[in-house]
Amino acid sequence: MQQERHSMQHRRKSGVLLHPTSLPGSGGIGSFGSDARRFIDFLHKSGQTIWQILPLGPTAYGNSPYSCYSAFAGNPLLVSLETIVDEGDVPGKELKIDLPEERVDYHAVERHKYHVLRKAAASFFTAGEQCRKEDFWRFCDSTFWLHDYALFMALKEHFKGKSWCDWPEDIALRKPEALEEYSQKLGTAIGEQKYMQWQFSRQWLRLKSYANEMGIEIIGDMPIFVAFDSVDVWANPHLFHLNDEGRPTVVAGVPPDYFSKTGQLWGNPLYNWDKVASDGFGWWVARLRNDLSLYDMVRIDHFRGFEAYWEVPAREKTAKNGRWVKGPGESLFHALIDQLGQLPLIAEDLGVITPEVEALRDRFGFPGMKILQFAFGSGPKNPYLPHNHTRNCAVYTGTHDNDTTSGWFASLKEKDQQNILDYLNVSGENISWELIRAALASVADIAVFPLQDILELPSTGRMNIPGVAGGNWSWRFTADALNSSVAKRLKELTKLYGRGKGNHWN
Repeated sequence: MQQERHSMQHRRKSGVLLHPTSLPGSGGIGSFGSDARRFIDFLHKSGQTIWQILPLGPTAYGNSPYSCYSAFAGNPLLVSLETIVDEGDVPGKELKIDLPEERVDYHAVERHKYHVLRKAAASFFTAGEQCRKEDFWRFCDSTFWLHDYALFMALKEHFKGKSWCDWPEDIALRKPEALEEYSQKLGTAIGEQKYMQWQFSRQWLRLKSYANEMGIEIIGDMPIFVAFDSVDVWANPHLFHLNDEGRPTVVAGVPPDYFSKTGQLWGNPLYNWDKVASDGFGWWVARLRNDLSLYDMVRIDHFRGFEAYWEVPAREKTAKNGRWVKGPGESLFHALIDQLGQLPLIAEDLGVITPEVEALRDRFGFPGMKILQFAFGSGPKNPYLPHNHTRNCAVYTGTHDNDTTSGWFASLKEKDQQNILDYLNVSGENISWELIRAALASVADIAVFPLQDILELPSTGRMNIPGVAGGNWSWRFTADALNSSVAKRLKELTKLYGRGKGNHWN
């Protein structure tokens, strides 16, 4: 039986895709501080009801939010230091540092921010108010994943950043006596990590509450796979296909296609779904429960992997020599629904999708995704063209992996540009806004556009170039970019196409 519709669905709504790292402000990176609230105010003034973000986890090498040290923890770099100053854990002089504002310099930001956060933790533990300490300990007691994560990060630092499988065998394999020994030995560092997660949690939940009060839903993002060098694999090796030394035997990827003759070798360890299912998919229930405490809806990246995934032997250098293996399918989602009730999920169903994947998506009523940048060039039957949309989907001008709409359009051949202009019946002078208009006009329940498209930015505003190692995830906008004229323009279009909170307008 199809899952009962989520109460927020089948109401026309729209919003903006923006990761918090891209927010303006001091400190070299966006945070959960006052600039985040001003962005929410902009969404409200412009008639939007959605703020979609990328994963909020603690990023590993490369700074990608899709490769994190934990599927449960938050990224301390997003914590507002100004808020910590206001609470008295560090003096304001600690924040006086000159960091670039146009793009995130992750190395400089990490050096500065972790230094301040560690000072704040030390001050909190020695001189913090009792009521705040009681709140901290309640958080620690109620957060089941916290100690493993804090110990893992303390061990990463202790062993100079080495992957957990290269640590001494006793702690790599989590021998009980080693866990106790290092928990005591690294007590200070563990406390610092717990303090950072406490601050992350309370700051984010306050920000989410403010967004919800303003009529804004938060759409989060969940990668289907986790990083090998993560606490998730270190603490739960039985849930993954690993050998006796703790190293993957098979890894994730996608097969060769039109875009790549050798496919894409992602390298993530693959779940041992039989083991995951043996306790009623408990780990996945806990993961989604955690995400639903942070967000109003969740986009699941690479949804097709639940139906079947591309398995590649770990020794391979490319994804060419792999095979399709059946995923958990319906059994996982039945278990999730049994434990969590309605699942407000968006299925990332891009790429070559089989009828079996579509059937799994539709079986539970999950909206799929339509990307307008993928809609043109293959004739009127292209499912991403607006006239082929259905209500139960989410339409995007582009995603974090796409070029900006202005940059994308400029890169096309003249005949392809003309095809788009003919379809939209526009001149092309404001192509970003014309695609935004097309998304808003779609019958799709949900319409989302990257902030870069609202600002009509060229390719320099791109968030990520897949397959390129450096320079990604660093784009930021300036505080003066979101002025009243931009808000007015977006609100008028949103009102015109019947989107917004309750579809009632002032």
